[in-house]
Amino acid sequence: MTHRLYMVDVFAERRYAGNPLAVIVGEAYPPAEEMQRIAAEMNFSETTFVLAEPDEQGSFPMRIFTPSREIEFTGHPLLGTAWIVRRHLAPMDTLVIRLGTPVGDVTVTFEPGAGAMELAWFTAPPITVGRTAEPDALATALGITTDDIDPASPPRVVGAGTSAVIVPLRSAAALRRSRLDLQKYSALAEQGFPPLTYLYTAETHSLDNDVCVRFFFDAHGLREDPATGNGAAFLGAYLLENDPDAAREVSLRIEQGHEVRRPSLIFLRAQRREGHPEIRVGGHVIPTASGYLL
Repeated sequence: MTHRLYMVDVFAERRYAGNPLAVIVGEAYPPAEEMQRIAAEMNFSETTFVLAEPDEQGSFPMRIFTPSREIEFTGHPLLGTAWIVRRHLAPMDTLVIRLGTPVGDVTVTFEPGAGAMELAWFTAPPITVGRTAEPDALATALGITTDDIDPASPPRVVGAGTSAVIVPLRSAAALRRSRLDLQKYSALAEQGFPPLTYLYTAETHSLDNDVCVRFFFDAHGLREDPATGNGAAFLGAYLLENDPDAAREVSLRIEQGHEVRRPSLIFLRAQRREGHPEIRVGGHVIPTASGYLL
């Protein structure tokens, strides 16, 4: 069976920036073991597999794999996959793409723009803000001091299928020094904390941006993500939960990827509607390659 292969950069302002993604399109999924091997071969943070035809509800079923395992929800694969679906599988005038994921259908909308620089947005599924993590143990695992963690907001687990620990930092210097040590994190992992950490600070590289972040995760060893859409959604839920004003609206430009030489820009919009968080994450998608799996 023939499977098309596309590569795109997501949350990118230029080619070969942002977070690279491989998208495999076919009439049916390859066997699960083969999908995992393909994802390991691509060696991107995620590879997606999407069916060429929508289901009865009009959603395009998709699955997401890291180099080491299948995951349920993460951000940049949603935008990149929806961009490929819109360009190659759906009518070009379609501005709304529905993707069927293990956590339910996710809607991606497009704001028309020039060429590849249209802005794509996904609406996050329900997100849970969970328990707090002990700052001293986190600081040890991250190679920073407890004083580097902003005491105004506690580190907390936030998730939707996949979970991460959100860690607010006082400074860009602390963010630059951070490096997750998986061995030192093992004590937290034994307590049920996920080995994924999303660190953020209000000190940015560009004055146009609001927040600078780094995201570390375990996939055959420690990896750092150039741009993390689900992390941005988690941050939106975290900020809404920790703000005393339940009606607060969050609107942020998030920069990421400078430490791995793939600068990225992520847009976040979060607010409460009828007491429930509504969180949208956006960015640009730029194509880089296409072909076939042999």
